Amino acid sequence: MAANKGPLHQFEISSIYDIKFKGLDLSFTNSSLSMVLAIIIASIIFHIGSRKNGELPNKLQVLVEMSYEFIANMVRDNVGKGGKIFFPFIFSLFLFILFGNVLGMVPYNFTYTSHIIVTFALAGFIFIAVTIIGLVKHGINFLKFFVPSGVPISLLPILIPIEIISYFVRPISLSLRLFANMMAGHTMLKVFASFIVLLGILGGWAPLLLVIILTGFEIMIAVLQAYVFTILCCLYLNDALNLHH
Repeated sequence: MAANKGPLHQFEISSIYDIKFKGLDLSFTNSSLSMVLAIIIASIIFHIGSRKNGELPNKLQVLVEMSYEFIANMVRDNVGKGGKIFFPFIFSLFLFILFGNVLGMVPYNFTYTSHIIVTFALAGFIFIAVTIIGLVKHGINFLKFFVPSGVPISLLPILIPIEIISYFVRPISLSLRLFANMMAGHTMLKVFASFIVLLGILGGWAPLLLVIILTGFEIMIAVLQAYVFTILCCLYLNDALNLHH
């Protein structure tokens, strides 16, 4: 990426292969390529890591098994037995976000989780799916979720609208959290990296050291945000299945 490009240039979507269909732009972009790469790399890692090559597992096998057990325990602890059927989706969601965040740290790779349209699409799908699951399982009783327990009847006209608004704000807050963290972190790294270029090797040692520290911190944030997004999905699913409030 050219040095004269601004810090926000890294978030621009560019077309790799133009596809037009009945007035729709279905072009294959750098964002699409990053998604495909994330899926392929994750599939290869977990395919290789799931094969048993001996009595003792290698490091990759241990990593794959630990990640599998980590998400399985998350679903079990936050959703309950009824969430077992949703484990494949939740595990895939975690890996899609995790690899998108981490691979976005590779120079010249596109971070698709830094775009609000991607994070909102994920959050919106989860919101709609969870709502449908709650309605299918509980029917009209699902509306009880918006009625706080142990609250005087006189306060319900005030609290019920608040509960409804907070429920419909879920996809917005869920998508903004991931988008804002990834975009802000990458922008900061780009800004400090430009200081290294401007000051040169000798004068830029301080920005270089700061970039190294921030890179490690950003990787930690990338993993943490994948975890936060996934566990919130589990909590929303728990609300739909068990009507916990």
